[in-house]
Amino acid sequence: QVQLVESGGGLVQAGGSLRLSCAASGRTISRYYIGWFRQAPGKDYDFVAVISWSVGSTYYKDSVKGRFTISRDSAKNTVYLQMNRLKPDDTAVYYCAAGLTPGFTHETSASWGQGTQVTVSS
Repeated sequence: QVQLVESGGGLVQAGGSLRLSCAASGRTISRYYIGWFRQAPGKDYDFVAVISWSVGSTYYKDSVKGRFTISRDSAKNTVYLQMNRLKPDDTAVYYCAAGLTPGFTHETSASWGQGTQVTVSS
């Protein structure tokens, strides 16, 4: 099992930046892909980005490529999501999650964080 705690959300103007952090704990972190999902009001969970903890390979939602960067710091057991050139459409609650494959979903996840609000004003 892996436990996840997010931090770093907030309010930012369009074009600004935020960095989200996901602190992970557990004995088997290296088995997992750690991903970021988001949920806007009234909508389903939406995949944003994912990283393999063991080898560092990354995958992104098309609409965030070139703006968002997912990374990990193994020494700190933390995954980051650097978000640049933010748009009002990026407004959502952002969740950190863990799964055993790169394409995991909310339903197939092994662990899901409590979420952090990101609001982008126009």
